[in-house]
Amino acid sequence: MKWLKSWNPLRRKSADQMGSRELLEMIAAGATAVSGVSINATTALRYAAFFACLKVLSEDVGKLPVKLYKERPTRGSDVARSHKVHRLISRRPNDYMTASEFWEMCTAHMILRGNFYAWKNVVNGEVVELLPLSPTAVKPKLREDWTLVYDVTFANGKRNILGQDEIFHVRAMSLDGIKGVGALEYARECLGLGIAAERHGAKLFVNGANPGGALQTDQILTDEVFNRVRDTWNEKHQGLDNSHKVAILEGGLKWVSVTMTNTDAQWLENRKHTDNQICGMVRVPPHKIAILDRSTNNNIEHQGLEYVTDALLPIVNRIENRIRVSLLNEQDEENHYAKFNVTALLRGDMNARRQFYKDMVFIGAFSPNDVLELEDRNPREGGDIYLTPSNMNINGRPADEDQKRDR
Repeated sequence: MKWLKSWNPLRRKSADQMGSRELLEMIAAGATAVSGVSINATTALRYAAFFACLKVLSEDVGKLPVKLYKERPTRGSDVARSHKVHRLISRRPNDYMTASEFWEMCTAHMILRGNFYAWKNVVNGEVVELLPLSPTAVKPKLREDWTLVYDVTFANGKRNILGQDEIFHVRAMSLDGIKGVGALEYARECLGLGIAAERHGAKLFVNGANPGGALQTDQILTDEVFNRVRDTWNEKHQGLDNSHKVAILEGGLKWVSVTMTNTDAQWLENRKHTDNQICGMVRVPPHKIAILDRSTNNNIEHQGLEYVTDALLPIVNRIENRIRVSLLNEQDEENHYAKFNVTALLRGDMNARRQFYKDMVFIGAFSPNDVLELEDRNPREGGDIYLTPSNMNINGRPADEDQKRDR
């Protein structure tokens, strides 16, 4: 990318210094929930359930193979391996990221901020590089002539107005067709409640967890004795490092156990409820983040299928559509398309793959070499034959003989 520093079309455009107000907005990039917790990307990702959901979705999209295909004139399609866009989306979008890392980031930005932006480095009319931009540094604007432009603030503090043909923009669900909506803005209260409950629990453990009891005496203690007893007790028994140590009581002090209160029980229920809300918000089944309260051997398979259709497919469909309209020229857009191989998610289930391949070969949809290719194995001689079951006849004759007779 050294040549990019000397040849950069952005340098030839007028740039304005970013004002203090815009800088403050970019640094904050968050807001305070009613619970009093400041919600931004950092605090949200420190919430275990949300981080787990984001990690599951991002990594699942990142591990899906994606290829560019060219449609045949009649039926079918072939992988367009020689096309430069195929290399960008399947192997190396830029000099410092792999395709897997790039699509992981894309998914994470879409969930967090509702938008993923990347600057398209175009050379001789072709996109040769995709450089991701921070969602907080890009502001899409619709002009009076209905053209979309992007106000981009770069790391050096300079601002440029870029056209739609210079930005690769993948939106999540949108309310205005310009910007997508993200969890940080529209799930702020749910995240704030979960983070507040998590911090409450952490503070309890700092003080030795929920007090299992209290020291009681019938005597009236002077301030000096009271302070000495309190300080000594805290020194010897407060915190996790001092748990389960033997306590020595003096002066008629007695230990009175304290059971869990309704408030404590409601706190635990609230944490479970909030975790499930987070899962529902991003359509991740709870069992994917190790919440197995209501999962059984009978329903967990169906939950996995719903996860693919309801959570992953909407994300990859948005990316596929944006690749077609944003990275391909008008001529290639007509007969080229990008496709994520969602069936790759079956790789973890050997029995499901075996049965699927068997059925597809049996009906003549796959050849043995097609199966070997899907398993990243080399083809074998004679493996390009497509079988037709002997019982699949037309009027008692094999299909090919009946077709010859009709000619």
